[in-house]
Amino acid sequence: MKAFLKKILGSQHAREVKKLQPMVDEINRHFEGLSSLSDDQVKGKTEEFRSRLKDRTRELEEEIDGLKEQKRSSEDAALRESLTQEIAGLDAQLLETVEEALNDLLPEAFAVVKEACRRNLGKEIVVTGQKMEWNMVPYDVQLVGGIALHQGKAAEMATGEGKTLVATMPLYLNALAGRGAHLVTVNSYLAQRDAEWMGVIYTFLGLTVDVIDRHDPGTADRRGAYNSDITYGTNNEFGFDYLRDNMVHTLDQRVQRRHHYVIIDEVDSILIDEARTPLIISGPVGKDTSTPFKQYSAMVSSLYKKQTRLANQLVAEAEKLLEGEEESDEYKAGEKLLAVKRGTPKHRKLLKMFADEPGLQKLVQKVEADYMREKILHEIDEQLFFAMDEKGHNTHLSDKGIEELSPNDPDAFVIPDLSQAMGAIEEDASKSLEEKRTAIQELEAAYAAKSQKMHVIHQLLKAYTLFHKDEQYIIGEDGSVVIVDEFTGRQMAGRRWSDGLHQAVEAKEGVEIRGETQTLATITIQNYFRMYDKLAGMTGTAETEENEFHQIYSLDVLVIPTNRPVIRDDRDDLIFRTKREKFTALMDEVERLNKMELPVL
Repeated sequence: MKAFLKKILGSQHAREVKKLQPMVDEINRHFEGLSSLSDDQVKGKTEEFRSRLKDRTRELEEEIDGLKEQKRSSEDAALRESLTQEIAGLDAQLLETVEEALNDLLPEAFAVVKEACRRNLGKEIVVTGQKMEWNMVPYDVQLVGGIALHQGKAAEMATGEGKTLVATMPLYLNALAGRGAHLVTVNSYLAQRDAEWMGVIYTFLGLTVDVIDRHDPGTADRRGAYNSDITYGTNNEFGFDYLRDNMVHTLDQRVQRRHHYVIIDEVDSILIDEARTPLIISGPVGKDTSTPFKQYSAMVSSLYKKQTRLANQLVAEAEKLLEGEEESDEYKAGEKLLAVKRGTPKHRKLLKMFADEPGLQKLVQKVEADYMREKILHEIDEQLFFAMDEKGHNTHLSDKGIEELSPNDPDAFVIPDLSQAMGAIEEDASKSLEEKRTAIQELEAAYAAKSQKMHVIHQLLKAYTLFHKDEQYIIGEDGSVVIVDEFTGRQMAGRRWSDGLHQAVEAKEGVEIRGETQTLATITIQNYFRMYDKLAGMTGTAETEENEFHQIYSLDVLVIPTNRPVIRDDRDDLIFRTKREKFTALMDEVERLNKMELPVL
C-alpha cells in the first residue's frame, strides 16, 4: 500500500521539490528581465539589495545600539542584567526580520547570480594555478538546491550535479546581511579551489571572498578573511579559531565575528562521522613528567604480555567449549570471550571470531548484559590482570594485576582518603601545630606520588592495549610518534594526545619522550556548528542520516533530483554472512570483469 501511494503521490522529497517550483519560475522571470541591463547595472543590484535590507532592519539596529550604549555606561548591576535580556530579545527579533527580508529578496538575488554566471561564459580564469574557462549557468534543479540551502536544509545532490555552483546563490544572498557567510570544506585544497573558482561570480557582483587557511592563525590577515563577505575554510580551522578566540586577552585580538550562516560541504562526514571528534588546544604542563613513563614502561609491558597470554588461553578454552553440545558450555564460552573482550579489546583472534560468527558477538553482549544487570561484572574483571573499557578508555587494575605489579607492597596502589586522613591529623592532640603541618605536607606528597603513579600506569595500559602502530599512529622519519586521523588516514604532524597518553605511546615505542601537554581549550565539531544562527549542508548521501540530522541539528534533508534522468543501473546491495564469503565473491567479480578486459580499480 505504501509503495502504491508513493507511486501515485510521489515521494516526500519529490513533493517538497514541487512546492519550490513557483519560486524557481519567479527566479527565471527576473533572470530574463536582467539581460537588457548593462554590467554596471547588474553589479549595482548588490548595493540595491543591501539598501533595501538595511531599510528593513535600521530601526531595530538603532534601538539595539542605544541599549548597548546604555548598558556600557550603567553601573547598576540589576539594570545591566535587565538591558542584557532586552537586547537578547531584540536581537532575536532582528534575526527574524533579516530572514524575512532575505526571503523576499531571494528570487531577485538568485536571478542576479544566474545572470552573472551567464555574463562570464567563455571567460578564462585561473584556479589553483590552472587555466580554465567559465562554462556554468545554474539549471532549475540547482536553483532548487540553492533555495534548500538558504532555508537551512541538508541538500542531497548526486555526484556531478554541481554542488559547488549551487552554494554561490545562498552564500551571495546571506552575505547581503553583512554578518558573514561561511562555506566549510573537508580540506584546504577544496576551500582554496572553490573560493578562487566561484570567486569569479562574487567579485563580479562586488562581494569580497577569502580563505582562512591561507593565513596564519591570530593574524590581521586571518581576521580580514572572516570580515570578508564570504569566507571559505576547513572545519578544523573554523573550530580552532573559535578556541583561540576564547583564549585571547583583549576582544580586539579575536578573529571571528558572529556565527551567522554556514554551508557545510560533505555535511554527513563533518556533522555525523566526525561530530564527536574533539578539537583540542594543548599547552605544556610546566614540569618534567617523562621520567615516570620511562620508569614504569617495562613493568606495564610485562603485565600486558601476561594479559595477552591469558587472553590466548581463554580464547582456546572458549573454542573447546563451543564445540561441546551442552547449552551451558556455550554460556561459559561467552563468559570467557567477555573476559578477553574486557582485557584485550583488540585481540586479533577474538575479532576474527566475531567477524566469522556474528552470533558470538551477540552471545558476549548477552552475557555482559546479564552480569551488568546482576551488578557482578567485577567477577569477570577479577580473572584478568586489568580490565579496559574501550569506549570510555577507562582502565581498572584488578587485585591480580596489583599483586603482579607490586608483590611486596599491597598498598602501593591504594590511594588514601585525603580528607579523612587530614581530619585525623588535625584531631590528634598529641601533635603540635608544626608537626601537624609537616604531617599534612607529607600526606599530600604521598597522595600526589601515588596518584601520579596510578595515572602513568593507566595511560601506559591504554597505550599498549588500545593504540597500535600503523593504525592510530606511525613513527615519523625523525623518530617521533605521529597521530593518524582516523577518518581521513592523513598524518597529523605536530598534534599530540593530551593527559600523558602521547608520552605513554612514546615510552611504549622506545622513542624520545617529550614534554606532557595539558588541555587548554576544547570543543567538538558538533557543538561548534550548532552555534550558527542558520546551518545548511550539501552532500551526495544525506538521506541515510536523515533522522540524525533532524534530531541533533534540527536539519531537514531534501533530495534534489538530477538535471537529466539517471541511466545508471543502481542495483541492490549484496549482503554476505561472513567476510570470507564477501571477499570470495569480490574476487570472482574481479575475475569476471578481467575476462571481459574491463579495468578494475
